[in-house]
Amino acid sequence: MDPIRNPFAPGAGTPPPELAGRDLLRSTLRVALERSRIGRPAKSAMLVGLRGVGKTVLLDRVRMDAEASGIHTIRVEAPEGRSLPALLAPQLRQALLRLSQIEAAKDYAIRGLRALTGFASKLKVTYGDIEVGIDYEAEPGLADNGDLEHDLQALIEQVGAAAQAAGTALAIFVDELQYVPEAQLAALITAMHRTEQRQLPVVLVGAGLPQLRGQMGNAKSYAERLFDFPEIGALPPDAARQAIVKPLEHEAVEITPDALEEILRVTRGYAYFLQVWGSHTWLAAPNSPLTIHDVRTASAAAVATMDEGFFRVRFDRCTPKEKKYLRSMAELGPGPHRSGDIATCMGEKVSSLAPTRSSLIVKGMIWSPNFGDTAFTVPMFDQFMKRIMNWAPPA
Repeated sequence: MDPIRNPFAPGAGTPPPELAGRDLLRSTLRVALERSRIGRPAKSAMLVGLRGVGKTVLLDRVRMDAEASGIHTIRVEAPEGRSLPALLAPQLRQALLRLSQIEAAKDYAIRGLRALTGFASKLKVTYGDIEVGIDYEAEPGLADNGDLEHDLQALIEQVGAAAQAAGTALAIFVDELQYVPEAQLAALITAMHRTEQRQLPVVLVGAGLPQLRGQMGNAKSYAERLFDFPEIGALPPDAARQAIVKPLEHEAVEITPDALEEILRVTRGYAYFLQVWGSHTWLAAPNSPLTIHDVRTASAAAVATMDEGFFRVRFDRCTPKEKKYLRSMAELGPGPHRSGDIATCMGEKVSSLAPTRSSLIVKGMIWSPNFGDTAFTVPMFDQFMKRIMNWAPPA
């Protein structure tokens, strides 16, 4: 098959040719954003799920939907080591500058830019990494107390007031939200709570690993009432089939039923895995239709691609002891597993492994579905660990 015509798109956040199985959630979020625009109560949302399920793709598609309808948006990704104020300040400045071009919102937007000046100047002392252009002098007493929770609330209120005056809404999109420290997460939740109380048109759509739900509850006890937490998982079988068949149809290529079912079996319906196997099956096939032989031929290359990219990039971030912990989890199976069982498998005490477990949670490698349970955040990571590391039973 012509590699240039390969329709599949395996990549980090790369939009697939067919965003299957997500229409209902897109519609739900569209309704929330439109309700916010007209001043009706609307819940913000946190998209939670494992790696490779398509959270980033969905987040970006919802943002495109919002912008197409005239809603103002900003988007940030929360990598480890960056503060939330540093991420938000430049994007909020851009939003306020756009709103200042609308006559009805001009005065509100300028006041927002004054609030941003005070916000950045005071919090730069604390966080040190805030860099933002200064368009107007600060207004004394406006978002300049040096306390993030108070100042972010005041700043977001000003942005919301400008959006309201402009007859639009502001949608804030934040990816990898689980990396935001608890105090900064609490400040963001407080700001969104205030905009809801004042019925300002600001909606937060975040995405993160499954532990995000618990992190937000720990940051602010009312977070679970303030946000919806739709879980993004593997695609149901019909949607998974559509994710493979529709792109092939656009290229006038067919796939045999047994080949399609084999792709669904090996990928378990995970969005990213479907793209990887679809792409490699295309490359392995001499012509249409794609057959089960093509899928099986492609699987070796697909697994190698996953090992060297998707899995290995996470494995390499771990210390030797963390890798041993993960390998012990893999020996027990896909999981989740009790912490005591993992400790037994390693020949160590649960208490001695607590720092290792905590570090792996912070790195986003594992999470705790229930108290005392531990599970991988990456689908099929147990299989990768068995391929990459030999098992060494405790002495």
